[in-house]
Amino acid sequence: MENYEKIEKVGEGTYGKVYKARDKNTGRLVALKKTRLEMEEEGVPSTTLREISLLQMLSESNHIVKLLCVEHLEENGKPCLYLVFEYLSTDLKKYMDRIGKGPAHPLPLEIVKSFMYQLLKGVAHMHKHGVMHRDLKPQNLLVDDSTAHPLLKVADLGLGRHFTIPIKAYTHEIVTLWYRAPEVLLGATHYAPAVDIWSIACIFAELARKQAIFPGDSELQQLLHIFKLLGTPSEEVWPGVTKLRDWHEFPQWHGQDLHQVFPRLCPDGIDLMQKMFEYDPAKRITAKDAMRHPYFDDLDKETVDALENEALRDRED
Repeated sequence: MENYEKIEKVGEGTYGKVYKARDKNTGRLVALKKTRLEMEEEGVPSTTLREISLLQMLSESNHIVKLLCVEHLEENGKPCLYLVFEYLSTDLKKYMDRIGKGPAHPLPLEIVKSFMYQLLKGVAHMHKHGVMHRDLKPQNLLVDDSTAHPLLKVADLGLGRHFTIPIKAYTHEIVTLWYRAPEVLLGATHYAPAVDIWSIACIFAELARKQAIFPGDSELQQLLHIFKLLGTPSEEVWPGVTKLRDWHEFPQWHGQDLHQVFPRLCPDGIDLMQKMFEYDPAKRITAKDAMRHPYFDDLDKETVDALENEALRDRED
């Protein structure tokens, strides 16, 4: 660890401390994630090794925060791992708030489209490797705005018991329910990558409106927010919903017209959002199919890809 100069502690989570640091050899900023280890007799637990190798594989995508290396050492006679990640200056929540909070300060629609495409690309890469994030929200999406075209990366991958990838500052915030899929809120025991697509739809809505679309502070209130906007689900639209553990007889609402709720979004944008807000997880659009949606037809994907590679090269130079 003598290769790294710690600059400041940027957070502390369940799994250990997170530091902003500088690599003395290259001068570049990194995020050091210190993880306490429950050691087994034969060394580092195999589950931890599996998750690290998974993180390294996922790092191949330019839209997932890169794990640069892993350092294994002893501190005060106790084994610990330092995971060294690339450092990004801000997250999507701070980026949105920077130009002013709320609908009076909208984001340019081309930025909304670019961020959505980059987010779907990162999540499609995760899903291809069988990994669900399970906690996508603006605070977990890091932004590099040092280039002309902002680059978005997924962080805090919820890979399992051992660690996540927290690069943002940890505050003592309550775990938010705002981006949670209805099947999770209703107590489904098995869920699929579709839970991430629901979260992406909530982020899409927030980018378009500049305010959270379902700001519930309890699981019941969260469901009521969803049902009021999208209509109360039935067995016809979502077979099996009334058999879920936490299903009750809810008030019967009809879905609102999303064109009126999101007047700035084009019809293709509304169509994509509706496909991501599909109640039945089996019918919800996949990340891969969402990337091919007509909403992105006029996005200069080559420029987005070229700029992300350029940003990567700049950091590696």
